[in-house]
Amino acid sequence: MTVTLADVAARAQVSPATVSRVLNGNYPVAASTRERVLKAVDELDYVLNGPASALAAATSDLVGILVNDIADPFFGIMASAIQSEIGGPGGRAGGERLAVVCNTGGVPERELTYLTLLQRQRAAAVVLTGGAVEDATHKAAVAAKLRKLAEAGTRVVLCGRPPAPETGAIALTFDNRGGGRELTEHLLGLGHRRLGYIAGPEERTTTRHRLEGHRAALAAHGVAEDPRWTVHGRYDRQSGYEATLELLRRDPSLTAVVAANDSVALGACAALRDSGLRIPGDVSVAGFDDLPFSIDAVPSLTTVRLPLAEAGARAGRIAMGREEPPPGGIATVRGELMVRGSSGVPRG
Repeated sequence: MTVTLADVAARAQVSPATVSRVLNGNYPVAASTRERVLKAVDELDYVLNGPASALAAATSDLVGILVNDIADPFFGIMASAIQSEIGGPGGRAGGERLAVVCNTGGVPERELTYLTLLQRQRAAAVVLTGGAVEDATHKAAVAAKLRKLAEAGTRVVLCGRPPAPETGAIALTFDNRGGGRELTEHLLGLGHRRLGYIAGPEERTTTRHRLEGHRAALAAHGVAEDPRWTVHGRYDRQSGYEATLELLRRDPSLTAVVAANDSVALGACAALRDSGLRIPGDVSVAGFDDLPFSIDAVPSLTTVRLPLAEAGARAGRIAMGREEPPPGGIATVRGELMVRGSSGVPRG
């Protein structure tokens, strides 16, 4: 049953006119009243009838792109590629579509807020990039939002994110497990047996999948994992620097450091240099993603190349209906091991 403005007013115990004022933002309303109205809107999942120009259509010309951090090249590359496929004619009446990049800052509540706002604006498409949050309540809430969007005619595409079954979303998911395993197998093949691992935030699917790949490689080679060899942190350079110093404090005999991504790997390299260690003469370093700066690092980073631009462009075409979704609505995007100067045989 469709939720009406009157339903929201009844739930918030205000008049329909007050609800309208809160949603339109064109008249001052007491903060406590506004909070009650917005809470009722969320509880009832009320969808605003959007701009008048969109009323006659199932969707508007708006396309939402959700990213964790637009300053991170991982997300910036995908967002740019997605937007490149959205530009140009294709909107209603042959007009342009408007791409809006929504920066969540890694905050789960912001992700839900943006999905709600895009639903209210009857977005033509929504593309969610990067890993998901490992929280059952949040996962259920996101799934409910995606279902609502799909049911309203919005195309939903997940780019670099695990599938969301029974939501109608198309998933282009990165093979983070496979890439993580191949990267560690490369180091093991060089003879390393004491490998430190700098993982990302524990609540992220990307973190878990890459770490599972790393551990699978260790197990396959009969290498027992020491709990001291894994440190969690943010996906940034500073985190890599601090985590590497902590790993060296825990076990100075480590011969390799595997980083959650290339930014973390750069921080690891800086920490090793500041500790008087050579790369790869004393300690090898490996990253993940193959971001543009990786090949220019000194030495250049061994890493796993994810086709971020290609995956983003494909997600954009699917979102615009210019490319058919993959069979079953799910496609696995595999990475490629890039062996460069930061990895070598262990000392001694």
